[in-house]
Amino acid sequence: MSTPQTELKWYAIYTRPRSEKKVYKVLVEDGYNAYLPLMTTVRQWSDRKKKVQLPLIPSYVFVNEAEKNLKNILSIHGVVNVLKHLKKPAVIKDYEIENLRILLQDTDNFSFVQDVKLKKGDSVIVEKGVFKGLVAECLTVKGKHRVIVRIEALSDIIEVNIPLGHIKKINNI
Repeated sequence: MSTPQTELKWYAIYTRPRSEKKVYKVLVEDGYNAYLPLMTTVRQWSDRKKKVQLPLIPSYVFVNEAEKNLKNILSIHGVVNVLKHLKKPAVIKDYEIENLRILLQDTDNFSFVQDVKLKKGDSVIVEKGVFKGLVAECLTVKGKHRVIVRIEALSDIIEVNIPLGHIKKINNI
């Protein structure tokens, strides 16, 4: 499938929801150089906990291929489209793929934050990190990276900076 090394570029293939692993498997079996960044996480069911591997970026698989061969990939079951920029397939830089590989070496020290909607007064619980289990009130949201929570204890107020990826909004307590 591949062509000379100079024409190969990374592209993001958009898949149907929860089809990333199947699409990745077919791509590899068909001889494509594909990459599916997976992270291990613990999922809780009512009767058990289990470690599962989930895509770091849902609905995307990356492929290192010549642009002219992308049309063949679109025929694979589960593939929806190729990510585009200015109506052309968007090229993912080599260092961006390498960044994903580096990040996945230690998934305990980063989190993938998706559109957390918090406002002043919301109740939150810390789900990971040294403050795991802490229930607090959102005092302010600083940018899109951190939240300051207020903990009232012994009539004192303690403020703690916590990354957004470590907290979850809960119903007011």
